[in-house]
Amino acid sequence: MKVGLFIPCYVDQFYPKVGIATYELLIKLGCDVRFPMKQTCCGQPMANSGYQHLTKGCDANFIANFSEFDYIVCPSGSCVLHVKDHLHDEKQEDLAAAMRKKVFELTEFITDVLKVDHIEGNFPHKVGMHVSCHGQRGLKLSQMTELNAPFFSKPEQLLSNIKGLDLVALTRKDECCGFGGTFCVTEEAVSVKMGQDRIRDHEKHDVDYITGGDMSCLMHLEGILKRQKSNIKTIHIAEILNSGIK
Repeated sequence: MKVGLFIPCYVDQFYPKVGIATYELLIKLGCDVRFPMKQTCCGQPMANSGYQHLTKGCDANFIANFSEFDYIVCPSGSCVLHVKDHLHDEKQEDLAAAMRKKVFELTEFITDVLKVDHIEGNFPHKVGMHVSCHGQRGLKLSQMTELNAPFFSKPEQLLSNIKGLDLVALTRKDECCGFGGTFCVTEEAVSVKMGQDRIRDHEKHDVDYITGGDMSCLMHLEGILKRQKSNIKTIHIAEILNSGIK
């Protein structure tokens, strides 16, 4: 199984340890993982701002870097959803269409492709799970609480056997953190207030860490936590899962 590791540009620049944890985790799970060195931004920031027509170069570069792989795996639901929905190339549209089906978010890939339903490990901390909107509502990584349907969560399923990890039940389980990509720039005040509300829910449950599958959301929450001088830390789910496998 030849896997191309797709690392979002902000993770590469600001949170490289998340990329390393993802790489190590996939290796430990038996994958042949490669990191294309010429990969760049997938184009999501431009598309979110209404400039989809400016992402053609990003699309062409993505195809050039990842076309050889059986699967493309990324520790970010928002970037994966963007590629699944928007990867196109006028000169190679059949190839682009095939690649859109091979892109997976990390926990989705582990549960749905590798068929791993739990990971043994040790993380003796009280943890709150932040469910990112793109992963939940776009990729269906977990059930939306407003639906009258059986609950499921692929990330929580993987965390369930981590020894010592106390995963709390939040009051508003799938509320948006307010990051929203460029929304946090154009609507800063609203974005910050939403982030503060999200943190307050975790604070009420006295968590040590906030985890999630999108480092962009965690980055937003981390900034607010630091300004509030909070003791709560953020950690990507890949870091928790990777720490548990020897």
